[in-house]
Amino acid sequence: MNGPDEWDGRELPGSPGERPRIPSPRSAAEDHGPLPDTPPVPVHDPASDTVEPLPAAGPGSEPPAAPQPLPNPDPARPHRVLKSLLGAWALAACSAEETAAVEAHLTDCASCADEALRLRDAVGLLHPADSLDLDPLLRSRVLEGALGRRPARIPVPDWAAPYDAETAKLDALLHDMGEAEWRAPVRLRWFEGDRPVERQTTVAGVMGHLMAVDGLVATALGLTDPLGTAAPPGTPDPLIRTETFWRAAHETQRPLTVHAPWRDQSYALMRQVSFAGSRVAELAVPYGDFRLALRDSFLDRAFECWVHAGDIADAVDYPYVPPASGHLHQMVDLAARLLPSALADRRRAGLAAPPQRLVEAGAPGRTLHLEVEGNGGGHWYIALDSPAALGTPERTVAHIALDSAEFCQLAAGHISPEEAAAGQDGERDAIRDVLFATASLSRL
Repeated sequence: MNGPDEWDGRELPGSPGERPRIPSPRSAAEDHGPLPDTPPVPVHDPASDTVEPLPAAGPGSEPPAAPQPLPNPDPARPHRVLKSLLGAWALAACSAEETAAVEAHLTDCASCADEALRLRDAVGLLHPADSLDLDPLLRSRVLEGALGRRPARIPVPDWAAPYDAETAKLDALLHDMGEAEWRAPVRLRWFEGDRPVERQTTVAGVMGHLMAVDGLVATALGLTDPLGTAAPPGTPDPLIRTETFWRAAHETQRPLTVHAPWRDQSYALMRQVSFAGSRVAELAVPYGDFRLALRDSFLDRAFECWVHAGDIADAVDYPYVPPASGHLHQMVDLAARLLPSALADRRRAGLAAPPQRLVEAGAPGRTLHLEVEGNGGGHWYIALDSPAALGTPERTVAHIALDSAEFCQLAAGHISPEEAAAGQDGERDAIRDVLFATASLSRL
């Protein structure tokens, strides 16, 4: 074996196992004479907006040159001002004058041009501006997707789904409202007889009204009355219950404290009907001088929730979407089914023309064809002479065509019968009576 200092042939270039070579020392620059003077490096002075060279090192150096101003095509705007506008320029937030000045500056200033390109690329990575408000239908879509994958063990009845959706939308609207918005004035409108009626309240007052009338459904299902011991005795009436709640709330509650009790009551109603089974659908719910089956009462409460949510949205200047098409169709169908009874009530009060002939229950009689167009629309045949008569296409004597939104606004008492129908044909008295009967479905 060779020693560490013995030659073994591996030092030859290209030989197997060639050892790494250590380079020989290189000569320094100073070995060839004195170093040349280094030119001064320009220094940018932001205060004066000029470039000043550093003093030259070494003896015999040239005196510093006079300061050179930065290129600036717009003397009225110094470099630092134009540079500060680059962010706004990249976001297209400059005025036309500022945009022209910045873009002229970018043609002469390389550093600002590079910065502008970086900012413009960064802007391209930003997402477009989206509303921070949750979609009111988000809860319904999430539930629909979840139930599509795994059906509910105890499903919500079809006739209660519109109420579930509309209360969820209203809850989303109320979620981020402050106390000042809860005090915003709201104008409630409905029809009594042949004349419109108005009542001024607040957003909190509207929610108190909804909770007080929903309490009629709650007590029919055996739940706690939201009015408690203040509930008026005798036959329940929505107007009396509402005024009772308003008096109590005015004395003891802050406006926004009504939100949580209303939401809890709506949840309790949905749980109760989901667990109660199908037979509860025909349970009678009293509304003062008339009654509705529970399935129709839930549709009525969904309709009123949507209408008053629109009143609240108008008061706080917030957009609000109508119900889903299937839900809106159920609400329109309820109103159409109630029209023969409403027409009979108006006749008894002397507000409508008497029937032309008596019709046996279940027999076909004079009919008005109600055509509701658009989202949730359809065709309904309204019996004119008796609530128990049968409306048929063959006995049609009049025809009304309305948009679904227009029909719902009429049924809510928000527009007058005279300005409602887009298309009318046939007996004028029958058309007038049905339009006013539709408006009479509204109430506080």
